[in-house]
This record gives sequence, C-alpha cells and structure tokens, in this order.
Amino acid sequence: MSKLLRLRLALAGFCLAAGMTVGVGQASAEDVTYLLPAPLSLPAFGPFVVAQQRGYFKAEGLNVTFQVGKGGVDVAKQVGAGNAVIGGGIGDTPIIVRPNGVPVKAVAVLGGGALMQLVLDKDKGLSTVKDLKGKTITVLAYQDTTYFALLGMLASQGMTKDDVNAQAAGPVNVWKLFLAGQSDAFASVPDWTAQVMMAKKNIEMIPSDKLFKSMAQAIIASDDTIKNNPALIQKVVRATLKGMKDIMADPAAAAVDFVKATPELAGKEDFVTLSFKLYNQYVYGGQKVLGEMDEARLVVLQDFYAKEGLIKSKTAVKDLYTNQFVQ
Repeated sequence: MSKLLRLRLALAGFCLAAGMTVGVGQASAEDVTYLLPAPLSLPAFGPFVVAQQRGYFKAEGLNVTFQVGKGGVDVAKQVGAGNAVIGGGIGDTPIIVRPNGVPVKAVAVLGGGALMQLVLDKDKGLSTVKDLKGKTITVLAYQDTTYFALLGMLASQGMTKDDVNAQAAGPVNVWKLFLAGQSDAFASVPDWTAQVMMAKKNIEMIPSDKLFKSMAQAIIASDDTIKNNPALIQKVVRATLKGMKDIMADPAAAAVDFVKATPELAGKEDFVTLSFKLYNQYVYGGQKVLGEMDEARLVVLQDFYAKEGLIKSKTAVKDLYTNQFVQ
C-alpha cells in the first residue's frame, strides 16, 4: 500500500470518527422549553439570558428554547400540566397554585432578597409607607406577587388596601404613570426602578423585605419532572445559577452580553447595568448557598396569604420547594 493511499485512508478514518463524534454530541443535546413569565428582554431574566449567551446551557448538553407565558401563575400552570419542562416565577408561586391542584415546586430561588421595592415620590414629601395613606399607588396587577408584597408592607404598618388607592396599570404604565406624577408611589422591581432612576426622579425606595419577607424569582418545576428527570433540573439550575454568579461578579460585562442577546435593547447597556446593580444590591445576595430556599420565610409568607384570603388552603411546606438541586 502506497504512503499516499495510507494517508488518504487515515484521513478518511479521522473524518468518519469526527463525524460520528459530532453526531453523538448532537443526538445527546436535550431540547428544553424554558417558560418565562414576561418578555426575555427584561433585565430580570439576566441569569437565564447570560447563561444562554455564554454557553452554559449548551455545556450542560441542553438546547434551551425560551417562551413567554402570561405571568408567574400561568407559567406554573403550564409547567404543572407538562406543557413546559421548567419555568420561572417567584419563590412563593407554589403557595398560590398548589391549593388549586397545580403540582409544582420551587427548585432554586434567585437570591435571598425580595424582587419588589416600593418606590415613593420624595418631591411630594413621601418617604414612609404610612405617608401613603389616601395616596395612589400603581401596581402591575391585582393578582401579581408584587401587589401581594405591597399588601404585606401595608399590613406591617397596620394598614390595608382600603387605606390607599391601588391602581393596576400593567408592566409599562406602572412606572410611567409614576414618572408623570399621576401616582404617588408604585410597587416596583429593579428593572422599573432603574427606568425611573435613569430619569433622575427624586425618589425614596423601600425594599419590601425590610417590612415584609417576600421573595426573589425562582425556577419552577413539576413534581413529575423532579421525580423522573432530576438530572435535567440539576443541569438547568446549575447553568442558571452560573449566569447569576456572573452578574454578581461583573454586572457591566454581563450587561454587554445581555444586550447582544436582546437587540431591542441596543445602546441601552447603561440601563441594563444599573438594573443588574440593583439586583445585586437588593435581590441576589443574602444566601448561604446560592439558590437555596429559606423555609422559615416560606412558612411566614404562606401564613400571610392564608390570613389575607389570597389562597383557599395551606400546603405542607415541604411540598412547596426542594433544595436538592442547589446543594
């Protein structure tokens, strides 16, 4: 056999082996639908977007496709019904949906703080919750967890929803009406707070967990997937928490990659960076183990929901979450 022939055969063998390796890699990539409660372009979903943009899901052997649901409760229902493998909500979402027969748990909580902050207009002399008696407060919706956090903050000061004029305004007007002076305060999240701060509004910001221990975002999975495909959940959680760690370590660099993945925010790196800094300051910190659920906090929240009539019955707390994927 000539040297040329031997070389050709060797090259052919190498190409065949390489082709087989690629084929196996492609075949092993698992398709996953990740359902989010709102559009992916919100900095709130930074951990997911950064994990995707930097290849962390791919490194876990996952081919992740994001789809958008109609809020956290809808996401939980879709995940519980098996229409999506995994989704995003708030740490207390299972409290709301499990009494209605939706079999989901929180499998990781994205921070030890709370997602919601109460933002007040200091130009109107407002700086405390008690100052809001008789005032207008815009909220996303009456069935949203940020509104429930507002109720908790009011209750901590001996107030109820009847002491204020709470107006459901949707995800844009909730902060735009505040900037326009048409509301005195609003139930915010860091994304909206950043929008207001970019307009140099004279504001007072009260993190909700200073008065009421509401929660951060969470990754939600069904009982069935937790039982039958725990390896998949472990991969999703590990990649997402890695994205969150990157934001905590360098929010400006993470913002650049976030904008690359969300071209509708082109040129708004400063806004995304400020949002990420607010998440770092108020939401992502405070966990001994990143992603871990605080059971005692969950118990207090469920008691409040039951007392306020927001749920028809309480659920055994161990059925609301698992920390097995963050250890």
